[in-house]
Amino acid sequence: MRKIEHIGMAVRDIEEANKTYRALLNTEPYKAEEVESEGVLTSFFKIGDSKIELLAATNPESPIAKFIEKRGEGIHHIAFDVEDIEAEISRLEKEGFVLISKNPKNGADNKMVAFLHPKSSHGVLVELCQDAGSR
Repeated sequence: MRKIEHIGMAVRDIEEANKTYRALLNTEPYKAEEVESEGVLTSFFKIGDSKIELLAATNPESPIAKFIEKRGEGIHHIAFDVEDIEAEISRLEKEGFVLISKNPKNGADNKMVAFLHPKSSHGVLVELCQDAGSR
C-alpha cells in the first residue's frame, strides 16, 4: 500500500453534499460520475494530495442506500492506493483478511477496486485502488 487514495463519504443528496464540501474545502469537485454496477453517483474533491469521494445511491438496493439506512450519512470507507491490486488481494488473504469480492472490478475515477470486509478490519470498510491504466 502506497498511500491513502481517498476517503469515501456516504450522502443522501449529492447536490446538497457538493454545496457543503465546496464551501468547506473552498474548491470545486474535479470529477463526477455514475457507477451503474454499484448503484451510486460519485463526486470527487481534491485538496493537496488528499481526495474526498462523495457517494449517493441511485437506487434503494445499492450498498450506499443500505449503509445510510443502517448508519446514516458519514464516512463509508477508506481507500488505499496499491501498485498491484491482485498481488495485494493475495497478500491480504494470506494474512487472514476477508474480501467482499476476490476479483477487482471497475470503480469510479478510472480505478480497479476491491473491498475488504469490515469484520476483518475492526469495523472499517477498506478499499484497494489501482489505476486502471496501470494494469
